[in-house]
Amino acid sequence: MKKIINGKLYDTETAKEIGLRAHGEGPRDFHYFVERLYRKRTGEYFLHGEGGPMTQYARTIGQNQWSGGEKIMPLDYQAAREWAEKHMDADDYMEEFGPVSEDGNGERTVLTISLDVATAERIRRAAKEGGVSVSALIASKF
Repeated sequence: MKKIINGKLYDTETAKEIGLRAHGEGPRDFHYFVERLYRKRTGEYFLHGEGGPMTQYARTIGQNQWSGGEKIMPLDYQAAREWAEKHMDADDYMEEFGPVSEDGNGERTVLTISLDVATAERIRRAAKEGGVSVSALIASKF
């Protein structure tokens, strides 16, 4: 799905899927929905959700008539982390957002930067080759 929101393109085909959440018995279940967390090449996050006529993704097709639908919702870094914390396992969460201390007291801050695509890919590749998160890689250099 592609959607332009506030002048920015969100495309599930070009973004990287980070996490998945499904609820219900399958597409025939009116309560069934699937949410996927994505990260764009720019580092921005968004949620793509689709579901049946009795979900938050329903759309009206007539008077008192509903159908399944889908939606893209941009998320800031904090909202993406909160979604991931609730719906992803610990290893996948830490791979994307970096290590978390066992006692929860590790002081961290969010830093938003803009890099050209080639530099961002080199950083991600170096982190993957080193078996660490991007955050851990950067922290080890300073």
